[in-house]
Amino acid sequence: MRVPALALLSIFVCASGLTAQQSTTSQPTPSASQQSGQAVALLGQALQALGPGAVKDVILTGTARRIAGSDDESGTVVLKALSTDEAEMDLDFPSGQRSEAVGDSDKGRVGKWTGPDGQAHAMARHNLILDSAWFFPTLMLPRMGAFKMSAFSFVGSETLDGRAVEHLTAWQQFPNLTGEPARLLQHLSQVEIYLDSSTLLPVALAFNTHPDNDALVDIPIEVRYSDYRAVNGVQVPFHVQKFMNNTLVLDLQFQSATLNSGLTPSSISAQ
Repeated sequence: MRVPALALLSIFVCASGLTAQQSTTSQPTPSASQQSGQAVALLGQALQALGPGAVKDVILTGTARRIAGSDDESGTVVLKALSTDEAEMDLDFPSGQRSEAVGDSDKGRVGKWTGPDGQAHAMARHNLILDSAWFFPTLMLPRMGAFKMSAFSFVGSETLDGRAVEHLTAWQQFPNLTGEPARLLQHLSQVEIYLDSSTLLPVALAFNTHPDNDALVDIPIEVRYSDYRAVNGVQVPFHVQKFMNNTLVLDLQFQSATLNSGLTPSSISAQ
């Protein structure tokens, strides 16, 4: 959860020409005064539940199902992520290969995606604010807790898909900004975290992505985690599902998880 200067500039440029259009979902904009000691305590317990020891990198391999309109196909997936907030997803389907990668460069935060035609497309900078390891909470949650500009609020005990959960909200604070720029960036960085009430393991993550040319339009994303298994003492979700607008778009089932294999940022082809 970090925003480099170039990303801020890109967001301001994008937003300045779109002031007439508002976000499609209405969520209260959090403020620093809403920080909750209960939320921080729950986050700490969740980190303990995920397992002791530092995870520096992970490689996940398995099968993937992709649903997009009338397209419904199955293939394979390889996911990589580092504790330094680089990540890559490589998918291989009958229709062709697809990939996404996020990392850092001498120009700041960068990301790209490719489709079956092999053509690389740059990701919009306003979609690079959130953590890159959305598929692996063991890397994502510690970064949220360690980032000094992160703020947390305990929303309450709820039920998600018939399961008792503890709902937290996390966002970034921008003390050097005021007014609309600060509110926009807080909104773009906002993440909803759902922890199992019994185990305190993450069961879901919800956030918004946005069209490349419009940071003010929200596209709701939900990621669900299940089938946790211990790998070297670390709890790893072997089943990850990604929903867009409440519709399943990606279903990942992992067969293997390798921790601390020695990946470096150069292992991620984000440029």
